[in-house]
Parts: sequence; structure tokens; C-alpha cells
Amino acid sequence: MNLMRHSSLLFLDKVGAHISFVLAVFAGITLTAMMLLACWNMVGRAIGYPLKGTFELMGFMGAVVAAFSLAYAQQSRSHIFVAFFIARFKRPVRLALDAAVHLASAAFFIHAGLELEKLAAFIVELGELSETLQIIYHPFVWAVCVGCFAMGFVLFISFLKTVLLAEEV
Repeated sequence: MNLMRHSSLLFLDKVGAHISFVLAVFAGITLTAMMLLACWNMVGRAIGYPLKGTFELMGFMGAVVAAFSLAYAQQSRSHIFVAFFIARFKRPVRLALDAAVHLASAAFFIHAGLELEKLAAFIVELGELSETLQIIYHPFVWAVCVGCFAMGFVLFISFLKTVLLAEEV
């Protein structure tokens, strides 16, 4: 039973790692596009032809970069983790705290994803456009929704690994 549990969690962990990596690649591409847009706008501004809506696009793309980077940062442990307080406790207490934090965090990001899904659907229903460029912007909201769901998935896998395998994740 333990072997089946371990292999199932390993599979889910690999799925989470793959999803996180793909989203991180898209985040990198979007960040590169942001850099190019900013440079293009600076040059255009210097010669008297600034790009209309640059600030708006930078905001949309920045939200996508942040949301798509979250799961990869969690998966690869490249985020800041304050462990000096938790490290003082015995292992069972640390495991319980890890599990509680992972579960609460997963619930938060899944809830955020659900709310963003509702918001995106509402924006589509209204036919709302962005203020400056008058473009549809619900795809950016959907993208942030996907990033939140990916983060929730990775955190839930961390919760399962902590509870079922007694791993400090």
C-alpha cells in the first residue's frame, strides 16, 4: 500500500513539476516581451513616438508573469521560507505545521482561482474592454486563474507528501 501511495504521489509530483515548468517558460517569454515592449517604448518616446497603452500592457503581462511563476517557485523551493521558528520544534510538530500551512495555502490558491474564473466569465459576459487600448483582457484574467490553480495543485501535492509520506517539504 505504501509503495502504491508513494508511486501515485511521485506521478502527481511529476505532473505538477511539468505544469510548473511549462508555465515558467511562458512566464519567461512574457517577461522577455515586457522587456522588449519597455525598450521599444523608451526609444519611441525619445524620438517622439511613444507606444499607446504600454502601461496597460505591462500591467497585464506583469500579472501573467507573477501568476505563472508561482508554482515553479514552490516546486523548486526557490522562494523565501522562514524556518528559524519552526526548526525549534520536534519533527512531528514540524510535520503538522507543514501540513497545515500547505493545506491552507492550497485552499487559498484554489479559492482565488475559482474567484478569478468567475471574474473572467463576468468580464466576457459584459464584453468589457481595457480602458486605454480597448482590447479584450479576460484572457489575462484566465491566465492568472491558471497560475493560481497550478499553485494550488503543487501545494496540495506538498500537503499529501507531508501527511502520507511524512516528508518535510
